Order: sequence, then C-alpha cells, then structure tokens
Amino acid sequence: MATAKLYAPSGEEKGTVDLPAWAFDAPIHRHAMWEVVRAYLANQRQGNASVKNRSAARGGGRKPWSQKKTGRARAGSTRSPVWVGGGRAFGPKPHSFRVEIPKKVRRLALRSALSAKAKDEQVAILAELPLAESKTREVFSVLKNLGVDGARTLLVLPESSESVLRATRNLPKLQTAVYSDLNTYQVLRSDRLVFLSETVDRMREAEVAR
Repeated sequence: MATAKLYAPSGEEKGTVDLPAWAFDAPIHRHAMWEVVRAYLANQRQGNASVKNRSAARGGGRKPWSQKKTGRARAGSTRSPVWVGGGRAFGPKPHSFRVEIPKKVRRLALRSALSAKAKDEQVAILAELPLAESKTREVFSVLKNLGVDGARTLLVLPESSESVLRATRNLPKLQTAVYSDLNTYQVLRSDRLVFLSETVDRMREAEVAR
C-alpha cells in the first residue's frame, strides 16, 4: 500500500495517509507515459506555420534572360527556390499535428505517473487549505511551511474553486488542477504533488465506484 505524509497548513507532520491503490500503487508503464506525453505536446501545436512556394511568391512572370547564347545557367523564373527572394521548396503548410491515444492507455499512463511519484516520495497530503482572504501570500505561506515553495508544485483539488485559483495564479512554480482533470504531463513535469485530504477521499470514492 502506497502512503504519503499528512501535513497541517503550519507544516506540522500529522502522520501518514494510505493512498488509493488504483492510482498510486500501479505498475509503472514507462512506454505508455512516453506515448501520452508525446501526444499531449503534439496536440498543443497550432500547426499554422506557412511559407510561399514558387507559385505563390510575387513576381517572376518573365523569363530572366534568353535560354541560349548568354553563357549563363538556364533560368525560367526569378522566383525559383535557388534564387534569393524565390519561393521555398517543400516549406511548411498549415496542418494538424493531433495524435489520438486510446482512453485505456491514457489512464494507464496517469496511474503509472502517480505511482512513480508516490514511489519517489514526492507526494504530500495537506489536511486543509485555509484561505481567509483568497490572497497569494496565504498560499505561499502554506507552501513555504511544507518546504515546496522553491519546487515546481502541482496542487490537486477535489473540485474547481475560484478562490483558490485567484490565490494561486500569481505563483509561477505552482499549478492547480482538479483530480478528475489530471493528465500525465502535469504530473511528470512537477517536482512535488500536493493533494488536499478531501481530494484523496474523493479518489477513494472513485475507487469504490470502479
């Protein structure tokens, strides 16, 4: 059974928490993680790079010089790719880079990533996140107490919260995510994962529902 340390907002250690086995105690499938991260990054690409080929470049309608008797190489257009100012040969055109990954592979990769973080003791459980005024300094104080203020941290919430998002958006090394929307790339690029205690409870309920 995978476990993680439970912390109070003050940074005081309050024991350990058993993590849901379906998410944090799964076999680590590295190839599935590679496939999903590759697809995620590919799907972020806009694919709108475009250049002009010789037919789209302006000018070049007249043959530069006679075919013969000039002593120079044959040339049919000044817009040839070998000329300065000519069109580009085999240049990029807008297209989709989208890669589709089966749902089961995505789930396998996410479980593998969470299990790898738990195995490396990079998962911490926060008993609660008190926000009296929804201020950034309140969240930063909690992160500093946990000792993760200098690391890339992913704060996993049980549900979307406007007050938490407002208090965390100015912290460059902190990302927030709802547990139901977690993706493998988010997990792997983070140095530390901080789950709220309520989030772990929700994940246990999801395990029972499975």
